[in-house]
Amino acid sequence: MTDATWITIISLGVTFLFMMGTPVLLIIFYWVVGCSFVLDLTLDNTGAEMLNVFKDGFALMAMPLFILTGDLINKSGIAKRLSDFAYACLGWLRGGLAMASLGACGLFAAISGSNSATTATIGSMLHPEMVKGGYDERFSAATAAAGGTVGIIIPPSIIFIVYGFLMNLPISDLFVAGILPGTLMVAGMQLACWIICRINGWGYLIPLQLNRVLKTAFGAWLGFFAIGLVLWGIYTGKFSPTEAAGVTVGFCIFAGLVSYPINKIMGSNGDKPVSEKSYAEMFAVEGFTLPEIPSIVVRSAQISGILAPLIAVSVVMQQILSLLGAQQTIGDFVTSMGGYHAVLFTSMVIVFFSGMVLESLPVTIILAPILAPIAASVGIDPIHFSVIFLVGASIGFITPPYGLNLYVASGVTGVPYFRLLRYTVPYLAALISVWLLVSLVPDLALALLPNR
Repeated sequence: MTDATWITIISLGVTFLFMMGTPVLLIIFYWVVGCSFVLDLTLDNTGAEMLNVFKDGFALMAMPLFILTGDLINKSGIAKRLSDFAYACLGWLRGGLAMASLGACGLFAAISGSNSATTATIGSMLHPEMVKGGYDERFSAATAAAGGTVGIIIPPSIIFIVYGFLMNLPISDLFVAGILPGTLMVAGMQLACWIICRINGWGYLIPLQLNRVLKTAFGAWLGFFAIGLVLWGIYTGKFSPTEAAGVTVGFCIFAGLVSYPINKIMGSNGDKPVSEKSYAEMFAVEGFTLPEIPSIVVRSAQISGILAPLIAVSVVMQQILSLLGAQQTIGDFVTSMGGYHAVLFTSMVIVFFSGMVLESLPVTIILAPILAPIAASVGIDPIHFSVIFLVGASIGFITPPYGLNLYVASGVTGVPYFRLLRYTVPYLAALISVWLLVSLVPDLALALLPNR
């Protein structure tokens, strides 16, 4: 049999395994190993290429650190305080709690940099509250899934780190470029949420009280400080994204350790309603003890242990695709579309449909090196294109058949996967609208960059 026949058989085999639920990492690895034998590439080559990914990858060190930051923030109770603040600001609107959960996703994303962590954290906290508040449980779970999409757009973003590493772009510029588009994504989803809740009459209203807003703002002060620390340090150039991640982890550990004994002395009860808490209680957070830190680190390491090999094996996959001429074929197809807007929208369509079947990481590693140079050749700013690319990839988190956030939301809420799909449609419409707006208005991504 010819090489093309063997590769077709291997591809069909791994596709079957993917449909049977085999993890994406193993799917890509099986395909890489099988194609390596067909193309007479040694396994030594595969191992060496995977090792080279991390040999000089200082920027990638920020990835596990930001994952750890998200877990520390969640364990300390700061994520709950950020949610309380969002609800105090939006609870007076119809659908206010659902809108607050989307706002909380944006705030949590500004610390964690992970879509799945954002969905799992906010979903597990606010889904029960939304169901108690009169919302449909399927809509509540879909809201958590949709809110998690901003986890990779609002800085710090793990996928922006990977993109910058692959395309040799300043990660700090990518972070800043994601601020306005990420904010627009949250606002667009909140508008869709408000409309749906108005139609269905979901949610109980609470009065807008300055006292409540101030109390919850004080309660979330550590979260705001962590967000400000990251953005200030990166925007002003005081430290690199990797250094920012290290500083934030150190701050979160210090805050969590110090807050725990203070809370014990004060007898703070995080379950009390906001209106019944003193300012001192709102100012403190739950915290954690020194013996709890290893378990937090282990959980973060488990997530990093999944992502890091996926990055490495996807780079080898990219090498094999290049040898097979796939990159050249895709590149020629996109280039043949014509000028600026034709290349832009063709690239967006490719990213969108790829995101329906693959996680954002392999989509980025496989397609970014193909599409980004073509986009640059027709005059699309590389930073602007990175935002367009990754906003499109993030939408894939709530598009079947893959829809990672839908699986995460289903897992933490107990609502079956297929029952969520109907309620993601309004959020998909909002996200696609924002995506088109960002693609057509470059200043939405570039306006905050200091040298633009």
